[in-house]
Amino acid sequence: MGTARAGDRVVAVASVPSGSGLLVDMPGNAQLLVVQPRSGEFRAFNPSCPHVGSFVNPPAGGVITCPLHGSSFDPSDGSVRKGPATSGLVEVAVVRSGDDLVLA
Repeated sequence: MGTARAGDRVVAVASVPSGSGLLVDMPGNAQLLVVQPRSGEFRAFNPSCPHVGSFVNPPAGGVITCPLHGSSFDPSDGSVRKGPATSGLVEVAVVRSGDDLVLA
């Protein structure tokens, strides 16, 4: 993921909406999709859809959707809910450190 490394700040916890998420710019022109599927539970994923690589949208209505071909993914683990993608989103480990999420 570019020049990012363990311990690098990803985003303030307060910036990640509960039940949704946001795309975050990281060093080296990388981006992460950071989600809070349930209050206090945070996950991060590479936002590239495994189908053809376009970026997925932050969750809405409890699902992450790719705008290009309509693949959908579970925000709690990145697994495929509906194709054409045949594999889930790649998770990137993050942990809470005070008021921030950092790379694990």
